Amino acid sequence: MTSMISRLGKRPLSLTTRVMTFVALAIGLSLLGIGYLVNSAVEHHFAEQDADELEVMTRAVDRALRKTSDGSSRLDEALSHAVSGHHGVYFQVWDKEQRLIYGPSTDDYLTPVGSFAPVSRIQVSNQYQWQAEGKTYRGVITQTQAGGFEYIIVAAIDMDAHIQFLKNFRRSLWLIMMLAGTVTLLATWYGVHQGHAPLRGLSGTMREIQADRLHVRLEPDGVPRELQQLVTSFNDMIGRLEDSFVRLTHFSADIAHELRTPITNIVTQTQVVLGKSRSLDEYRELHYSNLEELDRLTKMVNDMLWLAQSEHGLLKPIREPLDMNQEVRELFEFFEALAEEKQVRLEIEGQAPRIMGDRAMLRRALSNLFSNALRHSPLGESVKVRLEQSDDGQVLLSVQNVGPEIPDEHQPRIFDRFYRVDPSRQRQSEGAGLGLAIVKSIVEAHGGRIDVSSFHGVTTFTIRLPQAAVGTV
Repeated sequence: MTSMISRLGKRPLSLTTRVMTFVALAIGLSLLGIGYLVNSAVEHHFAEQDADELEVMTRAVDRALRKTSDGSSRLDEALSHAVSGHHGVYFQVWDKEQRLIYGPSTDDYLTPVGSFAPVSRIQVSNQYQWQAEGKTYRGVITQTQAGGFEYIIVAAIDMDAHIQFLKNFRRSLWLIMMLAGTVTLLATWYGVHQGHAPLRGLSGTMREIQADRLHVRLEPDGVPRELQQLVTSFNDMIGRLEDSFVRLTHFSADIAHELRTPITNIVTQTQVVLGKSRSLDEYRELHYSNLEELDRLTKMVNDMLWLAQSEHGLLKPIREPLDMNQEVRELFEFFEALAEEKQVRLEIEGQAPRIMGDRAMLRRALSNLFSNALRHSPLGESVKVRLEQSDDGQVLLSVQNVGPEIPDEHQPRIFDRFYRVDPSRQRQSEGAGLGLAIVKSIVEAHGGRIDVSSFHGVTTFTIRLPQAAVGTV
């Protein structure tokens, strides 16, 4: 149970969860920003309204003070009628020594004069807020002169109605935003679910592909543009799998054929000899014949094991500086007897820099090419080996012989295991058909490449190998 929880804890988040998490964060931050901006806008609107009303009140009081300065009316009477038609407002008038001349006189109302400085111009940014008799007020303090006297005017507006409205407005705003966020998330989830429909369709199609349906390909034009690369990659993968599966099938059939022939020969010859009494020489001849077939089987099995180890990276070249001119000449000495028997000349041309390679592996590759060239060369012809350096600094080794051409359609597969240009499968003394596959494996293990060309009765195998770096030889 613990291991299962551990595995689940390490499982990556689903695509839907990733998208929904990102969208939820984006929507949440967006709604918070919108809510803050809307609330700030409403508060600023009320502040502007209050600033305008305070400006009107202050001007009315100032006019009343100026009117009484000429003795045309009493101060209290003029101030009592200065502000009318306004609800939830009050004002005070103070003299220069901060003695209350007019207005509410409770202690709470004394706070503005003692705490805030007068302003020269009423704006949203310079309004003050304070508590008085359990209520919240917003107001301003200004100074004026009338009749040679200086006065301090305190004008204030009751904010309780604003505060209650803002409280209800915020509650409604949050409810609306939560509802909008929920609806948006549900719509997003549905959109993501529908957006993943092509993926679910692809998954169903992929699930139907079995070993006997590797020819099936997905249609890139039938999926959204974002999935076309995925479909193309999947088709490429299936193509490689199909090719490998076909090759493996052919390889299995070829193995069965190659193993069946020598085994059948051994069984048949043994049955014939055991059918009646034979002389000692006949038994000896049987054992020699069986030994040849067993040697052939042994070589085939060893070659197959070698290829398997090479493909799995188990055979690493032991690199040392090699002079390919010298290696070719020494191999020519080994093949000289066979060449004389077939009346074929061995020739070498050109020079090439040293390379870093495994002597035994490269000699095996060259031996396979030489024996292959000798086998297909007519009497009196020659096998030519040419060494040179390419323009890009690689060492080129070409093995050329005159003989039957390899058709173009067979050249790409000539290095496959057991592949036959002759479909009759009659190999006679040609061996097991793994020689060129081994050559290609050895060359690629050295970071090189082998190519074949065959035209006008001349077949050429060309090996490209990187030359040894300066200082390594």
